[in-house]
Amino acid sequence: MSSTPPPPRRGAPLHVVQLLGSGSVGTGTHVRSLSAGLAARGLRVTVCGAASAESRYGLVAAGARFVPVPTRSAVAAARMLRLACADADLVHAHGIRAGLLAALALRGRRAPLVVTWHARSATLGPGAQLRGLTERLVVRTATVVLGATSDLVDRARQRGARDARLAPVALSAPRRVAGGERLAGGDGLAAAHRDKLRADLGAADRPLLVASARFGRDPGLDLLLNASRYWLDRRPQPLLVIAGEGPDRAVIRRRIARQRLPVRLLGPGEEATELLPVADLAVLAARWAGRAPLVDEALRRGVPLVATAVGGVPEVVGGAAVLVPYGKPAALGSAVNALLDDPDRRAALAEAGPARARTWPTEDTTVAQVLSVYDELTGGRGAAGRGR
Repeated sequence: MSSTPPPPRRGAPLHVVQLLGSGSVGTGTHVRSLSAGLAARGLRVTVCGAASAESRYGLVAAGARFVPVPTRSAVAAARMLRLACADADLVHAHGIRAGLLAALALRGRRAPLVVTWHARSATLGPGAQLRGLTERLVVRTATVVLGATSDLVDRARQRGARDARLAPVALSAPRRVAGGERLAGGDGLAAAHRDKLRADLGAADRPLLVASARFGRDPGLDLLLNASRYWLDRRPQPLLVIAGEGPDRAVIRRRIARQRLPVRLLGPGEEATELLPVADLAVLAARWAGRAPLVDEALRRGVPLVATAVGGVPEVVGGAAVLVPYGKPAALGSAVNALLDDPDRRAALAEAGPARARTWPTEDTTVAQVLSVYDELTGGRGAAGRGR
């Protein structure tokens, strides 16, 4: 963030309540970044979320007041949020579920409600119908809906939003790597440590591919496993390492063993982004994705990426990645094979990724855009942050 001191404010500082739902790590990181930027500009920031959010994201250290919200009862959560919003000038909810709680808490009050829509649900069947009804209620209640990707803005408008705008989210680049060590900027790892990490994974002398998925009912995981069949006959045979959480880890391990797939699952708590410094390729096989941390970090680090052309991925990567249609394991497997066969193309992507990343919105510009919306909705009381 900029180190320039914030300009003086007139009167009481604008009080903004940020509501953090049960979204991804990327959403929590964004809320922390946004809270720090707003506090640095003289706003009073309260963040409401699950009790674990404070220890996970360090919201108080970012300059916010933190209020834990019950997670097992929507009624109790709305009651607690209503108290936290008693003197709020504006409420900003992150995610559809958070937006619903905010709408309930603000009934009968005139504080503007901003909802940032970070991601689409992959729920199918009756759950999808309920999700659709919730989306309509939230976007029609919100004063402004900010979509992290263009397709989310379009979806909000289709659902009946009064005012829906594109507001890309800047994600902080993680610096932790396997083994808990930290990287100094983008300098990478010493060759000896890199070799050890690859050997520990079983990829000392073979291409290492890194991906992430949910170890449960995730069609993206099936796509990854099916695509891995298309490089079974390569020599040396690539190893696909998948990070994730979920209840079906043992079932997936048995499938991998039964079908003799060149796949390894990382342990609980390990993240795909931690292995990018030693990876040859990154692979995203999502049914939908907005600002996926794996995509962001792969491009930042110059790791060639193969990804499904879904959600916000095409607008994030531009021409700096190989995109394939979703649901086509042959296309995904063939794209990986083609990239492994083409060192010049990999080198070009390794240069294009960081160049593309430099065009993304920064944390400062993200804060400035959000603050301009607050300013508009509160009659100029957020104008102290302008021009920073």
